[in-house]
Amino acid sequence: MTDIDTPRTERVASGEQGLDARLVVHRGSFRLDVSLTVAPGDVVALLGPNGAGKTTALRALAGLVPLTDGHLRLDGTALERTPPESRPVGVVFQDYLLFPHLTALDNVAFGPRCQGTSKAEARAQAAVWLDRMGLAGHAAAKPRRLSGGQAQRVALARALATRPRLLLLDEPLAALDARTRLEVRSQLRRHLAEFEAVAVLVTHDPLDAMVLADRLVVVEHGEVVQEGTPADIARHPRTDYIAQLVGLNLYRGQADGHTVRLDAGPSITTTEVLAGPVFVAFPPAAVTLFRERPGGASARNLWRCEVAGLETHGDQIRADLTGELPLAADLTTVAAAELDLHPGASVWATVKATQTHAYPA
Repeated sequence: MTDIDTPRTERVASGEQGLDARLVVHRGSFRLDVSLTVAPGDVVALLGPNGAGKTTALRALAGLVPLTDGHLRLDGTALERTPPESRPVGVVFQDYLLFPHLTALDNVAFGPRCQGTSKAEARAQAAVWLDRMGLAGHAAAKPRRLSGGQAQRVALARALATRPRLLLLDEPLAALDARTRLEVRSQLRRHLAEFEAVAVLVTHDPLDAMVLADRLVVVEHGEVVQEGTPADIARHPRTDYIAQLVGLNLYRGQADGHTVRLDAGPSITTTEVLAGPVFVAFPPAAVTLFRERPGGASARNLWRCEVAGLETHGDQIRADLTGELPLAADLTTVAAAELDLHPGASVWATVKATQTHAYPA
């Protein structure tokens, strides 16, 4: 079988190309143990709460944090003992770390120069990269004269100019305002789609991860808790953190046919027929609230709750409810006013079985 005939995932797993790593790092009482297998051309996002270990994993890939155990192979070459400056790795840091005394052109040319390229050739290559980024007119500008979005693109061009086999991006959009972030996210997605090697992105923003990455690896407490495509993660969250990110109410329980007895709480009726440990999820928008118990026999998913808090959520009001089943409910401002919702108010919450989604735990 030729390399072309071998499935890409098998070739990565065998260490022939792409990233194959198990990152084990002990830092005081914190232990990171994260495995990553990424094929060339793929973008993987490490997603997780603050302190989960995302940045430690990224720094370990860059060689800035030594591994306590595990391995790190890129295109079949072991990098555990290779110094950072000798690794075929490009890094875009959260604050970009552009050299303030150099122009945009010379910032981008810095990498090729360090690789032994002549000054003239390095600057010629840098000019090409700035043009690709739509920054040809800013080649002579120093970082203080650049907008946040322009600085981000210069940092990306500087990382790509070394032709890395592994591109690392640490919260690349975090320093941008909301308007600039939208534009730069779109541009970054285009540049990453054209990148032929491995790209690993660290972010805590679910939208950045969903838009930029082909695959998500969710890290909590130093361990991988879930990985998959953005669509799969969004539809089948397996932890409370992920459920909150994608905007779902999530519960775990035991299924018996259409009924799921929750581990902590009442039962939920679902459309799926399952048996054994399952998750049940539904969006806050699927919840209907009443001040009085609704009549009719169709409301099988009906719970008495109390409003714990209210907050604006986009163009709606999100109610945080406690009681028989703690949950979040979204409703319009008008509906919230008509129900006279306020902290401490008693309500009845109902969800149609057709709006729930159950899947094996």
